[in-house]
Amino acid sequence: MRTRELDYLLPPEAVAQEPVEPRHDARLLVAGPDVAHRRVRDLPELLRPGDAVVLNETRVAPARLQLRKPTGGRVEVLVTTPGPEAVAEALLRPSRRVPPESVLRDAGGRDVLMVGAAAPDGRREVKTLAHGSIDALLDELGEVPLPPYIGRPVAPERYQTIYARHPTSAAAPTAGLHLSEQVLAGLAAAGISVVRLDLGISVATFRPVTAERLEDHVMHSERYEIPADTWAACRQARRVVAVGTTAVRALETAAATGSLAGSSDLFIRPGHRFAVTDVLLTNFHMPRSTLLSLLSALVGERWRRLYETALAEGYRFGSFGDAMLVGRC
Repeated sequence: MRTRELDYLLPPEAVAQEPVEPRHDARLLVAGPDVAHRRVRDLPELLRPGDAVVLNETRVAPARLQLRKPTGGRVEVLVTTPGPEAVAEALLRPSRRVPPESVLRDAGGRDVLMVGAAAPDGRREVKTLAHGSIDALLDELGEVPLPPYIGRPVAPERYQTIYARHPTSAAAPTAGLHLSEQVLAGLAAAGISVVRLDLGISVATFRPVTAERLEDHVMHSERYEIPADTWAACRQARRVVAVGTTAVRALETAAATGSLAGSSDLFIRPGHRFAVTDVLLTNFHMPRSTLLSLLSALVGERWRRLYETALAEGYRFGSFGDAMLVGRC
């Protein structure tokens, strides 16, 4: 498949710059036999008793660091794989001015990070020097990163789901940002189970695909863990409703590998046979993204008509935008 088949015209004004309040007031495009326009708060009445809703309970780590070279030059470090280890992957800006084995300092002049060589895609290996783990470094010095297309300040907790637990991600599972306690309680009252997993989201998730053919794109790897009771609930459910593309990737990886924990580099593109996911709640994604590729795999060419409808009806796109509910073909 040619990557250009995932392209579409997205006007800048259609990209949301701030979240809706309350969360569940985000608009929801429901893609059934006919398109319906609802709100996320209506989700409990749109699903069915016996469905299982799967949430990614990852938390966005304070993965952005503002450091300096010994010469005083500023370097922004975005840790893409937060974790309890002493080593992680990161994106640096400006990267070309930071040679391998450079040491970066915090505002107090303390040496805190050593930078490794650059990979072909620009990623750098970084090693903490003053902390026992990357997580400890981020807890002390980091700030929560926002997507690059968000130009306004936002309260950090608004870029977290209300059920976020483990700080394993450098970006939010944005479909879950719409869910409120009211919606979760409504799902339970309607006989719809809510279960959880964890997939640590790398910012590489949101990078556009630059290869001419989708098959040539090298997918990044992300750690995931699915509790046994979540997997059992999915196997017993009438339908599995994944909240966000990250939940889909974790579920489909487990089905393909037989492992409920590990590392996933599964690139879901047209032709993928879904083994677990029946319905997807998701935001409207950027052109030429792996997220849009997953949606295309789920619904086929129908995605294009749905996106055209969303743009015509004034839906908001991106991480703080509106959502759609769609079943697989």
